[in-house]
Amino acid sequence: MIKRNLLVLGLATLLSACGFHLRGTGTNEMGIKELDIKARDAYGQTVNDLRSALERSGVKVVAGAPYTLNLTKEDENQRSATYTGSARSSEIELSLRLDYTITGDQQRVLIGDHMDVQKIYVHDSNNLAGSDQESARVRSEMHRELIQRMMLSLSRITPAQLEQLQAQADAKARADAAAEAEAQRIRDETPQQSPVEVPAQ
Repeated sequence: MIKRNLLVLGLATLLSACGFHLRGTGTNEMGIKELDIKARDAYGQTVNDLRSALERSGVKVVAGAPYTLNLTKEDENQRSATYTGSARSSEIELSLRLDYTITGDQQRVLIGDHMDVQKIYVHDSNNLAGSDQESARVRSEMHRELIQRMMLSLSRITPAQLEQLQAQADAKARADAAAEAEAQRIRDETPQQSPVEVPAQ
């Protein structure tokens, strides 16, 4: 019995050392230590849940952080996936999409991407109350999955990667500014032609 307990304890320690966690028992290790979050709906569920998840992972969510997570657009759509013989929907496909960017110094976009979640639930036209409950349950699951995917994506971003992206964005901005200045110089030095006057007949 003691040997078996020691074996289980040893396996658990080994798996933990490899980074394995049971679902819901661990948090993603975040390379980003400070982050601001902005969204059109500053008090919406998505931004609040993301803020809480980041803080639980040790990230300081503060205004004025070096990088900002911008939740630019969140869309939910549904469509009929299959039909019954009476042409009433029997399966509904729900889709949830979140567009986001990460900006750095001078609000320059360093990363732009989106997250998509799809699920199907059965709609029973003879049990509308039950179908509404199922729809609400599925939407709640989709929202949790969206937050989990966002956290996983953010956990893969390192400070070094963001610094490199910032340097590239700064270099591109300087090149664009230099090109615009040169184009303006050429416009300024180019004589303006007077309009051609057509003699009256």
